[in-house]
Amino acid sequence: MRTTAEDEQGRRWVPRLLEVQRDVREALRRASCARGDLERASEVVRDDDGDTIFAIDVDAEEALLRRCEAWGRDTCFRLVAEGLDPGGIVFGSGEPELRLIVDPIDGTRGLMFDKRSAWSLGAIARERDGEARLTDVLAAAMTELPTTRQGHADVLWAVRGGTAEGRRVHLGDGREVEAPVRPSRATTIRHGFATVCSFFQGGKELTARFEEDLIGAVLGGWDHRKAEVYVDHYISSGGQLAEVALGRDRFVLDLRPWVHRALGFDGTLCSKPYDVCTALVAQAAGCVVEAPDGAPLDPPLDVTTNVAFVAYANEGLAEVVRPHLFDALRRHGLGPG
Repeated sequence: MRTTAEDEQGRRWVPRLLEVQRDVREALRRASCARGDLERASEVVRDDDGDTIFAIDVDAEEALLRRCEAWGRDTCFRLVAEGLDPGGIVFGSGEPELRLIVDPIDGTRGLMFDKRSAWSLGAIARERDGEARLTDVLAAAMTELPTTRQGHADVLWAVRGGTAEGRRVHLGDGREVEAPVRPSRATTIRHGFATVCSFFQGGKELTARFEEDLIGAVLGGWDHRKAEVYVDHYISSGGQLAEVALGRDRFVLDLRPWVHRALGFDGTLCSKPYDVCTALVAQAAGCVVEAPDGAPLDPPLDVTTNVAFVAYANEGLAEVVRPHLFDALRRHGLGPG
């Protein structure tokens, strides 16, 4: 159960999350993308266990650490982020009661080649005895990191127990206008975007068979004369959740950890907790975000856990698709373990 103090902590951290994300956005525009230096942005700096760190990631990391140093003067918290110490970094003095989980750039590969915007993700959560989980998140925020061709970028946030809010920032003069966060109300995937993720080499064959089975079952068959469902392999888990929350996508399913485990590979490149740390934003907008088997989505807020998730635009759509999803998981022998 949340306390009044925790509610206040959530509200107090929203401006901080948006502040550091603005810093990341502007740092990238200045240092990496604005001058069109694609070779420099895509240079490999570190090849960590969890993922590859590119030069563009380092630009964002430096902006994040500067802000955390400042916040540590009045608040003790643990920072957990991609590319940093797996145990996190404690800022401030004392025992941290809060955990800040951040993905400075979610969608690096698309952004560093100036193909598609990425997102800067962050959430603040309760920490007890050195542990925190996704359901402990008190507030979350996400800021679009635009390509050089964009004139505006979206900013979304939510506090637990509240509604999702959004702003559209005009990058030229900094002017902001409201950006309503409204998911689709459709209870069918027909004539909408519905994606089963398959970004990288490994597991594509099994994923494709699963996708054909699932989508065919939901639609009641395949009409070879028409394109009835559209796919968007947006290489950004946070970006996918934003697309669902903003009404552009209706259904996203990321089964990569379960597919890879079925193939005998556990330590694979999949979504991590920092990639889905802004699930609260989509949920506060009215979307359903959960584990593919219908369990609550509640991974530990670390940098190592592989996360499978599904996002439905609304509960009505979830009620239609869920039974077919559960049946397809059984038919293909896929599950959490």
